[in-house]
Amino acid sequence: MKNVRLPFARCLVVAALAVAAQGSWAETITVSAAASLKDAFTELAQKYEANNPQDKVQLNFGGSGALFQQIEKGAPVDVFASADEKTMDKAEQAKLVLEGTRQTFVTNTLVLIQPAKSQAQLDSLQALQDKAVARIAIGNPESVPVGRYTKAALEAAQQWDALQPKLILAQNVRQALDYVARAEVDAGFVYGTDAALMKDKVKVAYVVPVEKTVSYPIAVMKTGAQEAAAKRFVALVTSLIGQGVLKSYGFVPAVK
Repeated sequence: MKNVRLPFARCLVVAALAVAAQGSWAETITVSAAASLKDAFTELAQKYEANNPQDKVQLNFGGSGALFQQIEKGAPVDVFASADEKTMDKAEQAKLVLEGTRQTFVTNTLVLIQPAKSQAQLDSLQALQDKAVARIAIGNPESVPVGRYTKAALEAAQQWDALQPKLILAQNVRQALDYVARAEVDAGFVYGTDAALMKDKVKVAYVVPVEKTVSYPIAVMKTGAQEAAAKRFVALVTSLIGQGVLKSYGFVPAVK
């Protein structure tokens, strides 16, 4: 019996060491992404973990400006995906982006939405001056890309100043969507992909023309500690598989 137990004990030790070694290989990457990417990136994270079982993906969603501020203050973020180029420009200027990793991977549209049961006809930006429209949700232009796109469009249509009393500022695009879905406001500005998620609660009244394309850049951050895994995640996002997932959520692929 003694000779039988010894090899068995050794097997247990070897197995324990193997588990420990596997744990040491595991890499947890933190991906900070614009709120409008939540559904698509949740699916992409699942695909990444299925293909890389040694890794884990921790997702952090919010307004692009707020996410940038977190990274700037030292948050250990491995991958950053912004809803506009301007925010990623700031990250580059702050020397937070790993050189050569920035890519624009999808584009989107800006739309004016209403609660699904609304009877108001909002087929232009000028229509927002109607007395029936008392509250309009927009992302805060100071920190939310959709808010900056909205402000620029309203200024181009000479409506920004006139609509100021009606504007309700949201912390991110999903909050603006939620305000409209719950009919807490009469209208709101979101991305086309967000409106598509709640077709039963909101309706697109108008596709807003924009001077600058609503484009999304992604990059590996220097603040993270998992460069190799971060690059693998970015590679998935920009691959045919990743672009297919994004397209299924309404995004227009930008990687050829």
